[in-house]
Amino acid sequence: MTELQVGTTQNLSVLRAIETGYVLTLNNQEVLLHTNEATKELEVDEDVLVFLYHTKKGSMAATMSIPSVSFEQYDWVEVKESVKRLGVFVDIGISKDLLVSEDDLPIIEHVWPQAGDKLFVCLSNDQKGRLLAKPATENVVEMYCEPAPESLLHQLISGHIYRSNKVGSFLITEEGYRGFIHHSERKEEPRLGEWVKGRVIDVKSVGTLNISLRPVKEEALDEDSEEILAFMNERGGKMFFTDKSDPDEIRDTFNISKAAFKRALGRLLKQGKIEQHDGLTTLKDSE
Repeated sequence: MTELQVGTTQNLSVLRAIETGYVLTLNNQEVLLHTNEATKELEVDEDVLVFLYHTKKGSMAATMSIPSVSFEQYDWVEVKESVKRLGVFVDIGISKDLLVSEDDLPIIEHVWPQAGDKLFVCLSNDQKGRLLAKPATENVVEMYCEPAPESLLHQLISGHIYRSNKVGSFLITEEGYRGFIHHSERKEEPRLGEWVKGRVIDVKSVGTLNISLRPVKEEALDEDSEEILAFMNERGGKMFFTDKSDPDEIRDTFNISKAAFKRALGRLLKQGKIEQHDGLTTLKDSE
């Protein structure tokens, strides 16, 4: 006997009309289709395709708005709200937003999705049977994505971040290719679900992309130099960083490689804006 289960799409029969909508039935089981969830007027004994979900009060209800996601089918959905220590709510195309649990989000909350970001999800249930949205795993993304052509090398590209960690960020491009952004190729760690634009710096033989979010070298050099000057200005025109400083300390402070830091210092020295002595870098007009 088929049972009514939340998260499923089923053909039910209209048993009767009531003041608030329609009572639908299947194998002597009943569920309410509220008037607001009906896309047309229905007749008794008419068959209707509906999606079943839990209302905010926890009761099962039906809607004629059929989402594009299911327990087996993934799709992109928009984030509507982020709730600290709970997770984020996403719009799957029905009147009730679904929760993506904090268990399926990054440990660091500042890279959680924000309203307007998009996640690639399917439906899932928690241990209490409540309907959730669950982001795609790496294995699922591999099945959905296509190998990228070599012609994309050096081209601009954009997409949504679907996974992020200390090593780097992973994205799906709008064309359906998989990409990786090494932490050295980003100034800041993108949010999960964030739409980012970058350029392809390598096309792997397996069809995945290496992507950089940093500007091309000349633009990056200008940007890095300005950030170093701003850093020094905030500290009285001095800093204990030189071209001999530890690479990890440079990256932790400026989020750039030591090589990029040395290039920026070299430009500032050549421009006569700074000088170095006794392990100290100073602005020339700060003395």
